[in-house]
Amino acid sequence: MTHYPVSRSALVLLPLVCALGLMPGASAWAADPAGDHGSAHAEPVAAKPAKTPSAPDKAAAQEAPDTAIAKKTVPVDGLPTGSGNPMAEKIRAAMAGTVVASKKMTVVVEGKDSAEGKPASTSAAAHANTNSHSISPSARAMASQRYNQARAAAVAGHSAGNASAGASTASGNAHGGEAHWAYEGETGPQAWGGLKPEFNVCAIGKRQSPINIEDGGTLQGPAEPINFAYVSSNASVVNNGHTIQVDVQGDNSITVRGSNYRLLQFHFHTPSEEQINFKRFPMVAHLVHKNNEGQLAVVAVLLQEGDANPMVDKVWTYMPLDANDRVRMPQGFLDVNELLPKDQRYYQFMGSLTTPPCSEGVLWMVLKQPVTISKAQYKLFTQIYPNNARPVQALNGRPVREAQ
Repeated sequence: MTHYPVSRSALVLLPLVCALGLMPGASAWAADPAGDHGSAHAEPVAAKPAKTPSAPDKAAAQEAPDTAIAKKTVPVDGLPTGSGNPMAEKIRAAMAGTVVASKKMTVVVEGKDSAEGKPASTSAAAHANTNSHSISPSARAMASQRYNQARAAAVAGHSAGNASAGASTASGNAHGGEAHWAYEGETGPQAWGGLKPEFNVCAIGKRQSPINIEDGGTLQGPAEPINFAYVSSNASVVNNGHTIQVDVQGDNSITVRGSNYRLLQFHFHTPSEEQINFKRFPMVAHLVHKNNEGQLAVVAVLLQEGDANPMVDKVWTYMPLDANDRVRMPQGFLDVNELLPKDQRYYQFMGSLTTPPCSEGVLWMVLKQPVTISKAQYKLFTQIYPNNARPVQALNGRPVREAQ
């Protein structure tokens, strides 16, 4: 074999010529798929391929002299210009002043986001896997590491975005700032107690409503009559997302147990929430009253199919169709007396609200005689709310008075 002498300058320029000769491979590795490149950044690669250097190690590699080979540098100004190779020009610009002849340098060109929405560095790392024949083992290991890091960061960012979106969705589903509840599904009555701390009484309360009333288990005897004092009033009808409710204005009240309760509103449920001897009626109207001490009293009027009810017809006439929509009735148009039966004897017990927060301490009076609604009136309501009744709750030894 013939040995040819190699000049000192050739030793200096040979690594640089090799680096430029590998430019097609580097370009394939670092190129942005969209063909748009950003600025180039020179980054040293450690001499030991088995270990990926930390940032301080990289800096030390740049600063410390090479003990095996004397440090030699080539001015960047000495590199060829006007070659027509854009990558060569970028490398020339990236080498800030001088090139260490005995060192190996890998240049990664980072550009704008690719057409697929991935950073150029991520795309470059992906290309490194497919063009491994033109990249050294150490560079390939570095590219693989960068790809894994970029992928992990992308996955972490996506997960965080989903969590944020979930929180936003959850917030968006809140009903008027309150925890959303429903009559069926995951947020149905069985879940009310866990939807919000204030709703826990729905699950742990011992005096909950509605209940099943059995004649054989009631306290039968005389009971004071309910003194109804209802007058023609102004009112508005609202679809609150759970039922059709009528907010009543004016001086409407009942007197019972020595206290006066003012009528606030009434609303409807289908089927009836209360059961009488395990029987439910097609609908029920709950008339909600409140006294000066803040205590609530609810009169339940059972509705069964028959003749049309004049007051229900008035309410249905002004029924809003969209949730949280409200319609005002004409002045003096409402007279709640039209909803009451002639026989006003009742069942009486202590219970709770039948919707969250299920607050207890509510005085309940269920009128024994039902009133009628027509088939058309019933159908109209059930087309909007086919089922908005809470299941019956345990009596837990509560006494129920039955007025004779």
